[in-house]
Amino acid sequence: MTKQGTRAPDADAKPDEGHIKRTTRVGQASKHLSLRERLTGGAAQGAMSTAAALLAYLPTRPLGLREGFWGSITAIAVVQSELGATQSSARDQFAGAAIGGAVSAIIVTVGGEDLVTYALAVVLSMVACWLLNIASAARLSGSTATIILLVPHTGSAGSMMLSRIAEVGWGVAVGIGVVWIVTRVEEGIIRRRASGPR
Repeated sequence: MTKQGTRAPDADAKPDEGHIKRTTRVGQASKHLSLRERLTGGAAQGAMSTAAALLAYLPTRPLGLREGFWGSITAIAVVQSELGATQSSARDQFAGAAIGGAVSAIIVTVGGEDLVTYALAVVLSMVACWLLNIASAARLSGSTATIILLVPHTGSAGSMMLSRIAEVGWGVAVGIGVVWIVTRVEEGIIRRRASGPR
């Protein structure tokens, strides 16, 4: 046990086992919350996610991003109740988009667009994530490969890849920013309450 009463990370644990255990604990703990606590938690999560989604979407046109909804989707996917979990999710989102986008652009350039190259792009994107020791980003890289190879688009696969990475990167940055601000505000409120009335 560490000072805070939590178990020290296992030296032999896989990189995302800690994330899985935390997510499982949060899911189990939320089942024991009262209806009011679940309503408050859901409302807070919804408000943070909505703020991040809107902030990620609104400036996309001026930034030159054609499909700003990907930034919103990413911001919603990234936002968690804790900053550390948000950063971990953000890393996976961005790495998955970058790896899936790069692999897909190469595969399309070499092999064209058909179901065989699509299947190959999904497999190779996931393998690349595992080889780079970020297996937690593998599903997201497969999703990006799917978007690049199956969603109709204009322009080259390379330009679509760059656009997708920029949109996801923007959504990641906004999601982290929103959670960081909310965390700082919560910490300030807790400090003021702890210091008591003056």
